[in-house]
Amino acid sequence: MNKLLNITVLIVLSAFSVLAQKNGGMWLPTELNEQEMKDLGLKISVKDIFDTTRPSIKDAIVQFGGGCTGEVISPQGLVLTNHHCGYEYIQYHSSVANDLLKNGFWAKSRQHELPNEDLSVTFVVDITDITDKILAGVDGLSHEEAQKAIDDNIKRFQKETPHESYQHIVVKPMYDGNKYYAFLSETYNDVRLVAAPPQSIGKFGADTDNWKYPRHTGDFSIFRIYADKNNRPAPYSPDNVPFKPKYYLPISIKELKEGDFTFIFGYPGRTSEYLPAAAIEQIITHTDPTRIAVRDITLKILDEKMRQDHATRIKYASKYAIISNAWKKWQGELKGLKRSNAVQKRREYEGKLKALNPDIVKILSEMERLYDEQNRYVRTNTIWGELFRNSETLYLSSLYHKILKLNSQVELTEDNKLEIKNRIKAIYRDFDPTLDLKVTAGIFEYYTRNTPKEFLANDFARYTDAHTSLPLFQKWAAKSVVINNDTTRLDALFGDNRTLVAKIRNDKFVDMYSRFLQVYNDNCLDHNKKIQNRLNDLQKRYMALQMTTDKDKVFFPDANFTLRVSYGQIRGSEPADAIEYKYQTTLDGVIEKYIPDDYEFDVPKKLLDLYHKRDFGRYANSQGKIPVAFTATNHTTGGNSGSPTIDANGNLIGLNFDRQWEGTMSDIYFDPQLCRNIMVDIRYILFIIDKFADSQWLLRELTIIDK
Repeated sequence: MNKLLNITVLIVLSAFSVLAQKNGGMWLPTELNEQEMKDLGLKISVKDIFDTTRPSIKDAIVQFGGGCTGEVISPQGLVLTNHHCGYEYIQYHSSVANDLLKNGFWAKSRQHELPNEDLSVTFVVDITDITDKILAGVDGLSHEEAQKAIDDNIKRFQKETPHESYQHIVVKPMYDGNKYYAFLSETYNDVRLVAAPPQSIGKFGADTDNWKYPRHTGDFSIFRIYADKNNRPAPYSPDNVPFKPKYYLPISIKELKEGDFTFIFGYPGRTSEYLPAAAIEQIITHTDPTRIAVRDITLKILDEKMRQDHATRIKYASKYAIISNAWKKWQGELKGLKRSNAVQKRREYEGKLKALNPDIVKILSEMERLYDEQNRYVRTNTIWGELFRNSETLYLSSLYHKILKLNSQVELTEDNKLEIKNRIKAIYRDFDPTLDLKVTAGIFEYYTRNTPKEFLANDFARYTDAHTSLPLFQKWAAKSVVINNDTTRLDALFGDNRTLVAKIRNDKFVDMYSRFLQVYNDNCLDHNKKIQNRLNDLQKRYMALQMTTDKDKVFFPDANFTLRVSYGQIRGSEPADAIEYKYQTTLDGVIEKYIPDDYEFDVPKKLLDLYHKRDFGRYANSQGKIPVAFTATNHTTGGNSGSPTIDANGNLIGLNFDRQWEGTMSDIYFDPQLCRNIMVDIRYILFIIDKFADSQWLLRELTIIDK
């Protein structure tokens, strides 16, 4: 009996060692951690994932709209992405009379697909390590001199490297500037809205469920890429035709099991996985709490008005979602960093490195001293940055101030004036001055009350109470060019430089911004920049030393909005004591959360009818239920929204859209025990397209594998 028990234990331990994931990783597709991927279950070759000599999965992956990911799923250029990634464009086509956010949109044919101004998708054609070319002649230079040399080398490389007129070369630093890579890409600018579920499906759970699990959100939308008759990028034209991709993803509706291998292919935004413990302490103590506090104020003001007024809800839907998304993420990040004991674990790792390499002792000591010095400035620096992400009045003031600056430097050309005017117009399109002035008064009160006096303009006391500053702002607004969102008058104003400059100089908002900016720049920003530049130089050296010192670790570069692969396995989680989450949610959970007429948890009548009739088609699982979402140990971040979840055989099985709240610290510290990404199950997406939307014409374009 004992021998049998021992054998059983050995088998279990052996299986666990094969399946256990050591860490995360957002790997360049040209430098994949193939052995661990194979150990975890990958069956296809890494050449099937990325190859420049033949079609591969990378030819189906797009950067969507500059901030998300999408994937091509048909030979006619259909692109699948998240509902929240397409939200801005769905909103653009919505009105009170025709509310596509509320009702959804399902084109009945290609002729009904809706064009979208300023929406593009980008494919990566090739990735090349060009470190030697970019870092040539940099050794021994100061920070400023080195950066100028690098910038010059990049421009030279871009100019001298042959490429087609419709292609672009982007050069990106990796490993904190120790390496550089060139990305050859192609961008398509005619991208049309094809389908989007109502937000009661696509945004089900809204803010309450955001960053939380279990999730029951059908977070998807569908677009189509159009090209010219030669299949090349072209601006929108009725004569354009559906794009023919080199590769598109087949779709699998097979049963998913815990432990199944998955990988995510997309464009993760920003991570900082190799920071010292002192930097993580700064985030926990100063940066995240400050960001959260400012957005608390903004979201409370916006939410109150959006719940009262239907037109405001449509106008501010995308803005609110963007502000709220990061706000809630930072709260989960704080919680996860503390629960995982990230600072202490990072210090233990640093101790290991110090014992192996005395050079690391010196660098970490200096970095600790500099982070301590920077803490004097970091709170003010963080609030200042948040002012312009929350107040459009202040952001507009900064744009108008830029015109004054360019004019004083005799650099106000027609081109840069047009660029600024177009940015202003883009804000005015969904701008509510009355509401935004309330936000401005609220967050400026926070700024003036929580910033040392030496970083503030002399009259800061006027703004320390929103109840008194708001009437002042409203008075200013009557004569302000900043608050003038009449685009016809704006065109006239920009037609004459002398009048434009004179009116900006007399604007109270621009004057306030200018005075606070001057003191902030002189007393905070400049000092903070010097410290940060020194920290950046040390981080680059520290990164290089980590890679040469720790021979047991396989390193990947931090995310920077470039094409990456992360991998893991389908897993549930135990995020807290006595709490266990299964890896799969179903339509049953949607019905359990259903609250009639609720902003977040209403359910369309047709979906209720399908559920009660059990009309699930071929999309039900082996228990006869419709899968909705699932979790896995893939390492993801912002920008991975809309990324395909791909199985061991290269088939699409889901759509990444979120992370579990308890693991959002993965941008800084990835823990496979806590960190989970959340994906819409492809079977739920197909069920909605087929049974809910009756859009079988779209399904006929897809390759669906069910055996």
